[in-house]
Amino acid sequence: MIQELKQYASQHGFRLNPDESVVQRIIKGLMVNQQKYGQRYCPCRRITGDQKEDAKNICPCIYHLTEIKESGHCFCGLFVK
Repeated sequence: MIQELKQYASQHGFRLNPDESVVQRIIKGLMVNQQKYGQRYCPCRRITGDQKEDAKNICPCIYHLTEIKESGHCFCGLFVK
């Protein structure tokens, strides 16, 4: 999963957080959500049970590009400029 996310970040002009402990924590949350809900929902987003709404929170979520542009990182801190 880390290689996939690194490749995604590279293709879009950003990178994974250089703090490996942050990356590992988020990856663990993604894996837990994958097992529990069947999707890699961002651990920093609330899961509502509404599949259409929750689909927006599948990592990489629909919010990350705007957050990186505005703040230099996505909300959970997985991706950074």
